[in-house]
Amino acid sequence: MTSSAQDQTIAFNGLRFHYRDWGNESAPALVLLHGLSGHSRTWDSFARELREHYHVLALDQRGHGQSEWTSDYSRPRMVEDLEAFARALGLRRFALVGLSMGGRVAYVYAAQRPETVERLVIVDIGPETAAAGAQRIRTGLQSKDVFDTPEEAFRQSRAANPRPPEAELRHRVFHNLMQREETWRYDKAFRSPDRPLQSPEDPSMAWGLLAKITCPTLLVRGAESDVLSREAAERMTREMPDCRLVEVLNSGHSVPTDNPAGFLEAVRPFLTAASAGRGSG
Repeated sequence: MTSSAQDQTIAFNGLRFHYRDWGNESAPALVLLHGLSGHSRTWDSFARELREHYHVLALDQRGHGQSEWTSDYSRPRMVEDLEAFARALGLRRFALVGLSMGGRVAYVYAAQRPETVERLVIVDIGPETAAAGAQRIRTGLQSKDVFDTPEEAFRQSRAANPRPPEAELRHRVFHNLMQREETWRYDKAFRSPDRPLQSPEDPSMAWGLLAKITCPTLLVRGAESDVLSREAAERMTREMPDCRLVEVLNSGHSVPTDNPAGFLEAVRPFLTAASAGRGSG
């Protein structure tokens, strides 16, 4: 997968962060946040399709990708990172897409800073995580994490998830490896069995936050998701003032990777309708 994105490094909140900048600076800004154990390169296919409409910026969140590791991975710190990122790049108002962990960061930020978010896309996450999905994620985090070759890492990821197109999964896996050590890039702290998947404030506080999200919102659910139940998704659409639910077929929790074409078809019209005629972010 070739790209024309530029890899950039920026420092704030005492850490060094990496992000992918897809150019088109005169267009409205679109910030992309990956999920737990993910990285900014997982958005490459999607970003390539949106760069004509947006100035796309994909951030490696703390402890992930090429961003610096730390001892604090609480959601308030990650929300502060997003706020500092927007401030550092001069983003006064922007569209925001977040998957899983990044989706939670995105909707908390949108609730706390509604004046800055033009449109919001929440991908397969809500205030509550279904038990089956939480167990699967926990098991995956505890699986082998040092490999003899990149191909071995790919085979393990393929065994865990048969849905993604091969090129998409290889791209995600290979860019998530520290090549000299053949181990995952994200902080080993996330793989600790003692670390909770959710911050202590969830879910009760998060349900209340949803009502404060005033921008148009698209909630994307994988039709076969074991993380976001249909019941929870429908409740989310009722809690948010301006929210629409769409389900992507042939997809589990990792919607953009499981079915890239289906995800693009679901999300692009929502985002491009807002970008037409807008100025710089």
